[in-house]
Amino acid sequence: MCAESIRFYNRYTQATEIEQVYGEKWLRWTYETVAGRLAVGALIKRTVFSRWYGWRMDRLVSAQKVRPFIDDYKLNAAEFARAPDEFKTFNEFFYRGLKVSARPVAPGGDVAVFAADGRHLAFPDVDTAEGFYVKGMKFTFTELFGDAALAKEFAGGAMVISRLCPVDYHRFHFPVAGVPGAPKSINGCLFSVSPIALRRSVRYLVQNKRALTLIEGTRFGRVAMFEVGATCVGTIVNGYAAGQPVAKGAEKGYFTFGGSCVITVFQKGRIRFEDDVVSQSVRQIETYARMGDRLGVATG
Repeated sequence: MCAESIRFYNRYTQATEIEQVYGEKWLRWTYETVAGRLAVGALIKRTVFSRWYGWRMDRLVSAQKVRPFIDDYKLNAAEFARAPDEFKTFNEFFYRGLKVSARPVAPGGDVAVFAADGRHLAFPDVDTAEGFYVKGMKFTFTELFGDAALAKEFAGGAMVISRLCPVDYHRFHFPVAGVPGAPKSINGCLFSVSPIALRRSVRYLVQNKRALTLIEGTRFGRVAMFEVGATCVGTIVNGYAAGQPVAKGAEKGYFTFGGSCVITVFQKGRIRFEDDVVSQSVRQIETYARMGDRLGVATG
């Protein structure tokens, strides 16, 4: 397993592809060797490491990394709301905005959309799922919510895990229209959320620092949305006005530098996910899709 490539299904090419992993050698050393795992426990999972790395990405000299990054990972600069040379730091480039036309939002009041660009796993009933990134490896809603009452409310519900790579657009959006409450911070560590790490322990997702927002008054009932921090993600920024109605696809916030994750949870029986993402998820294969694309339709 140590040398296994990360494969995902691309919704747009309808083919299985191999992920080009940013910092792959470092990640594999960190999570697949004894010395690396000792380093994780001693330093890498701790907030101070990510703050230090974030400071580096906020320095003016870091802007020199922007053009090579765009070229190496073949990003489409025509989508950017600003020209590449206008970013003063790499972090500013990293949480860049896009032109509105770059991410059209699927229409329909009964249609939910992906909250972020990334590679997604979707489980119609978390209780019956055989595993998330690996068969037999799961976490509970009690662990995810950190709240027994909420875990009970969402028991038997549907969940989508949206993993953002460093090469992805790093703003996240509301998957449904509704009225969001204030985000609740849940303290934790900052493990990597790359499959290289998650294949070792999917529980990193519920051990990491995260923010929980409950969205009321939706066509899908009450919806829970988590932004999960990770190694080198020192900050989760939520920029919406709590208690004010939002449209589906409206921007919610952004992550600073690093890989990160958004988890969206629906109450039992309130959504039917699209067939492609479900069929791949059963095999623990992520589906690549962009923010605004169809995730599923309301059933309640």
